[in-house]
Order: sequence, then C-alpha cells, then structure tokens
Amino acid sequence: MKTYQLLDAVKFGETGPHAEPIHVDKLGRVLLYGLRPGQAVKEHNAPHSPVTFAVLKGRGVFAGGDEREHELGPNALAVLNPGENHVIRALDENLVFVALLHGSPWSE
Repeated sequence: MKTYQLLDAVKFGETGPHAEPIHVDKLGRVLLYGLRPGQAVKEHNAPHSPVTFAVLKGRGVFAGGDEREHELGPNALAVLNPGENHVIRALDENLVFVALLHGSPWSE
C-alpha cells in the first residue's frame, strides 16, 4: 500500500493552475490541483477515462458537458463521463482538489 499526505504536496502556479501527478501507473493516475483565487482550468476532456474530482480545500465552480455550473467545496465529489468537456474556476480562496482517472498516457 502507498499512502500520500495530499495537503502537504499542494503546489500553486503564479500565473495559472498547477497539477501535480501524485500517483501514476498503467491503471490510472491521481493529480493534485492547486488554484489560486480566480485561476481556471481551461475547457478540456479526458477522451478515454471517466474523471472524478474530490474537493479538499476551498471553493470552486465546476462545469461539465451540460455547461451548468456547480459551486463545490470541501468533501464534495463530481464525476464526469469519458470525453465530457469540463472547466474549473477557483472562487475567492485557494482551491485544492484531486482528479482521479483510469489509465495513463504517461506509463508503460
């Protein structure tokens, strides 16, 4: 078993969001995101994997393929289908969340 202290590993970008790969193998990946207030993850998708977001700290706006915005805070979970476009924006405080995906283009 591997263990991680997620809040100890959070990094923030000065000009945009930061995604830190916490765990990556052929079965999946866990990315730890740090966004400063007002920073956003531009619209994109994971074509071959569902994406699960779990908010650890702060509040943000998460919008999926239906473009409906959901304000989520600590202990909230959002699940997207494979290929579903999504955008994320931090509100007025730092936003920290993990993204869990199946498979990985970065492993063997």
